[in-house]
Amino acid sequence: MKTVETLNEGLKREYRVTITAKDIDKRVDDEVKSIAPTVRMPGFRPGKVPPNLIRKMHGAALSADALNKAIENGVRDLMAKEKLRPALQPAVTLDEGYEAGKDAEITVALEVLPVIETPSIEGLKLERLTVPADDAAIMAKIEEFAVQMKRFEDAPKTKKAAQGDQVIIDFAGSVDGIAFDGGTGEDMAVEIGSGQLIPGFEDQLVGTKVGDEKVLKVTFPDEYPVENLKGQPAEFAITVKELKVPVASKIDDEFAKSLGLESLDKLKEIMKDQVEQELNGLTRTYMKRKLLDQLAASHDFDVPPTMVEAEFGQIWQQLEHEASHEEDVEAAKAELEKDKDEYRSIAVRRVRLGLLLSEIGQAHGVQVSSQEMQRLVAQAAQQYRPEDRQRFMEYVQQDALAAAQLRAPLYEDKVVDFLFDKAEISDHETTREELEAAIEADDDSGHVHGPGCGHDHDHDHKPAKKAAAKKPAAKKEAVKEEAKEEKAEAPAKKAPAKKAAAPKAEAEEKPAAAKKAPAKKAPAKKAAAKK
Repeated sequence: MKTVETLNEGLKREYRVTITAKDIDKRVDDEVKSIAPTVRMPGFRPGKVPPNLIRKMHGAALSADALNKAIENGVRDLMAKEKLRPALQPAVTLDEGYEAGKDAEITVALEVLPVIETPSIEGLKLERLTVPADDAAIMAKIEEFAVQMKRFEDAPKTKKAAQGDQVIIDFAGSVDGIAFDGGTGEDMAVEIGSGQLIPGFEDQLVGTKVGDEKVLKVTFPDEYPVENLKGQPAEFAITVKELKVPVASKIDDEFAKSLGLESLDKLKEIMKDQVEQELNGLTRTYMKRKLLDQLAASHDFDVPPTMVEAEFGQIWQQLEHEASHEEDVEAAKAELEKDKDEYRSIAVRRVRLGLLLSEIGQAHGVQVSSQEMQRLVAQAAQQYRPEDRQRFMEYVQQDALAAAQLRAPLYEDKVVDFLFDKAEISDHETTREELEAAIEADDDSGHVHGPGCGHDHDHDHKPAKKAAAKKPAAKKEAVKEEAKEEKAEAPAKKAPAKKAAAPKAEAEEKPAAAKKAPAKKAPAKKAAAKK
């Protein structure tokens, strides 16, 4: 194999590699010997077919396979010989004039990772802003949870539906007068104003009362999961069967018992854990941003353009998706265009910090163990239907890129934790409002944050000012799980059985094509750059 470097410009490299016909032919011979024992041909005993006949029968396929393997080996040898560290998969092209039996000329183009001097981690100084989980914060969380757990009771017969009310309906959908699969349902509970159904559906229920029949006119979103319904205008003939109004839950022992807990004090214990987790998350977000600011300020190097473009492509796609959900889509997209260069700067910074964190981790032996990786894969598999989980796990095992993407967030967190341990940290107690304000002030500073590992970044800054962080909603599942644990420890009275919820229009476990309409909107993924 002969190699000639044809481009060496910045991080870009290009090579002309010649694989001799002799090498390819030898590989064909090796393959013939390998398959000979299994080849059968009339007039010959198994395994006794002459090599020249095998070549005649399978020559084209064998030659193609030999060429592919020769190219793979050639590229691998090139990487080893030149000590190249490709940023992404090299682009390999075979000369158009190649003919079987002749030398193969291939071009290998790639971008290499930059040579990064051993990153300095000395002198890191961080401020840790902490917030105590006091009684007021715990009660605020319980009140927030109580709102989520609100119940509904029958409304007076003459009442007309309003925002916040729950309407029980039968519905039959059609497009161009033709019913579509999954477009019919009975006894569906719709909370007006919840934003759970396709745009316009809930709003048209305002003013209806029990017994009303009405035709709702809506348009399916462009990103609707059923292909033949995307962007289509539709009509839903509905019948209002029941109307219910929300009733606020009184926060007392009885409320706690309705959740399967023994007392309000037990509910407070559970909520205290949640509040502490949220506050610790805010503290970590603030510290992480400051850490990355210091790393970025002290390290500067070129980054592979293809990695930047890939990262920017992800950011831009998510931002455009968000913009498509705004009331004035064109104005939202125009606003995005104004900040396009700044979002590209975010991509550059992500990639640079991602490479930097990776280099720090490797230099100091930070690793993700096989057990941790197994847990990651198992957790990710839970997003899929039971019958698809094993296939997903096998896919991750076989695809190095998929495994790397799954591993990246945990690896980044471990490197960050390592750096926290090395930093000089001063502790200061503050309030949640002050901590959130400090994080928001950091958002408005115009800095750009985030490692280029292709995953969720809660430490990137959006060019435009964004609203103060909202308090995360309390998780019903967490309360229910702890209630289960409590019941296992000590017998408790059973809470009254709740009425089964009316069937929703969209079943999560069903494939997209089988989902019923009017379906919930697909939640818009927040752009990584905005987190």
